[in-house]
Amino acid sequence: MAAKDLKSADSELACAKINLALHVRRKMPNGYHELETVFAFVDCGDVVSVKPGKGIGLSIIGPFSGGLSIVDNLVLDAAKLLASHSDHSHGADIILDKRLPVASGIGGGSADAAATLRLLNRFWNTRLSTLQLAELSEPLGADVPACVLSETCVGKGIGQHLLPIENGALSGCHALLINPCIPVSTAAVFADWDGIDHGALQGNNAKDMALSGRNDLQKPAEQLVPLIGDILNRLGQTEPIMARMSGSGATCFALYETAEEAAAAEQTVKLALPDVWTMIGGLK
Repeated sequence: MAAKDLKSADSELACAKINLALHVRRKMPNGYHELETVFAFVDCGDVVSVKPGKGIGLSIIGPFSGGLSIVDNLVLDAAKLLASHSDHSHGADIILDKRLPVASGIGGGSADAAATLRLLNRFWNTRLSTLQLAELSEPLGADVPACVLSETCVGKGIGQHLLPIENGALSGCHALLINPCIPVSTAAVFADWDGIDHGALQGNNAKDMALSGRNDLQKPAEQLVPLIGDILNRLGQTEPIMARMSGSGATCFALYETAEEAAAAEQTVKLALPDVWTMIGGLK
């Protein structure tokens, strides 16, 4: 199949992922952890673009591009996976605009890989459905299928058994993301998990699950990076709908009814903690 004719570069947003709740139920014999989580996505993040090219190549720009490999990268893995699956022989020059902090618990590489799949599916006209892309993406990582869907859903197993749910009462909310600019090792956080099953998700909608839920990785992450606790305390003082750490950290988030409330909270926190990274976006 011929690649699409483009006026310039085609692009796709790699939406930031937040875990409204993240329950660690047990460690399985294969070393993975059985999880229950509520994924949600914000309408901001990295941007993946593509132009016609010979072979599959990658360049990385943006404020968080430093130190990222253009050879060993999930974006390339995703592109090669789709090319192999579709027996596609055309190339692509991919540009990753890295706007989200690395190793930050908000999707990052997983969201970039997912955006690459959606983008090249369109660019190469491979005509896979979003669900087919999500299934194809499973070998790339536990969070990648959810990032392909990029909509609120419950994830179980290692996070790849997905059930889309409505935002409901959270529709129209805005998320303030705050990262202390300190990378956190996912392996180290899981290693410090207390090993106790504190129970399953409760509720029938995203808001109830989120408010009654927890992040079982928050405490071990705070022990590694105490600034996470300080950020969450300050977010709590801004009277959000909720505030929590996402994933294995170190990004924290708070939800507000309006963009204005989120912006006011951002200024309040940055006055006290001027060196943190922040971003505001609406829940998708």
